[in-house]
Amino acid sequence: MTEKKKTGFEALAKSSLVPQEQTLEVRKRRHAFFIGLPKEISLQENRISLTPDAVALLVNNGHDVWVETKAGLGSKFTDKQYSDAGAKIVYSPQEVYQADVILKIEPPTQEEIELMHAGQTLISALQLGHLRAESLQGLLKKKVTALAYEFIEDKVGGMPIIRAMSEIAGSTVLLIASEYLSTNNNGKGIILGGITGVPPTKVVIIGAGTVAEYAARAALGLGAEVQIYDNHLYKLRRIKHLLGQQVYTSTIDTYTLGDALKTADVVIGALRAEKGRARQVITEEMVTRMKPDSLIIDLSIDQGGCIETSEITTLSKPVFRKHDVIHYCVPNVASRVAHTATNALSNIFTPTILRAAEEGGVEAMIFSHKWFMKGVYTYKGGLTNENVARKFGLKYKNIELLMAARF
Repeated sequence: MTEKKKTGFEALAKSSLVPQEQTLEVRKRRHAFFIGLPKEISLQENRISLTPDAVALLVNNGHDVWVETKAGLGSKFTDKQYSDAGAKIVYSPQEVYQADVILKIEPPTQEEIELMHAGQTLISALQLGHLRAESLQGLLKKKVTALAYEFIEDKVGGMPIIRAMSEIAGSTVLLIASEYLSTNNNGKGIILGGITGVPPTKVVIIGAGTVAEYAARAALGLGAEVQIYDNHLYKLRRIKHLLGQQVYTSTIDTYTLGDALKTADVVIGALRAEKGRARQVITEEMVTRMKPDSLIIDLSIDQGGCIETSEITTLSKPVFRKHDVIHYCVPNVASRVAHTATNALSNIFTPTILRAAEEGGVEAMIFSHKWFMKGVYTYKGGLTNENVARKFGLKYKNIELLMAARF
């Protein structure tokens, strides 16, 4: 009698195969933030990081938000609006700085740093061109994890906050120029643009980024003659494409630029910083050859300025004269239109906070997303940004190596 042939299933059933264990992805624990919005005390800053609508969304998602009294008034948001949105209104900086996450616009002053505590997270501007060593040392001593919002990128490598504020600055700069070209402000007494039979105003823009794009578009719309200078040819090609018309562009060289400045009515400095500091491409000698009552607006001043004669000014005293040329060098130009700027900032911060909560907190967000990690310059008592370290001759730790060690 022949032995019955076993089927494959029978053979498998009698084998000693053991199911292999596999780890299942565990859903990340949702994190609840305790967020503080302090009232800005420096440089006549009128903006605030979150609108009442954004606060309501965060509170409805389980987060606590404390707002220092009158922090939103500069942006035309009242304490009542924040209170109705679910925020707690506090009446001193000491109270608001109890929060685990501080969202503010300007870099913290020395007095504000003294109110911070270990393990706290700060998200604000850095303004590397004006950063002081004692402020940096204060953050390191307090072991604060600090992020500069001008360094934070998005998933495609853009800088969303810088782009938003640049759009505002580019759109606003022509309004500023028209003010200081007017007779009422002891300017040249000319219209910004051109009319029939009268030569147009000449606007020279240094830099070919977002500020230049929006400024050039507004100037061309008014009928001005526009020249754009930048040392990156791809930026010059890009801006011509975005403007949708032929416009004078040139790389930056002393002779060509100096010659253009002699006949310029308005010069806009919009050069982005490279390696932490803007390059000064317009020398004092070039400024001395400019027409009397012509106007310089240096929008790179928060990074040190790209014009040698620039000196930082404020919204209350925005201009000064040097070599009979009017200089406007306010670092927080977007604060002139604080309501719009606050809405723009809030639209960026709110989804980022919600995403960080889903990831499990700020630290988890930092180590999960390189675009967010780019904003970190101090981490738990260590300096992590190369450009900041170079400015002060300090050692720094590469945060990506810290990430590797963490895992």
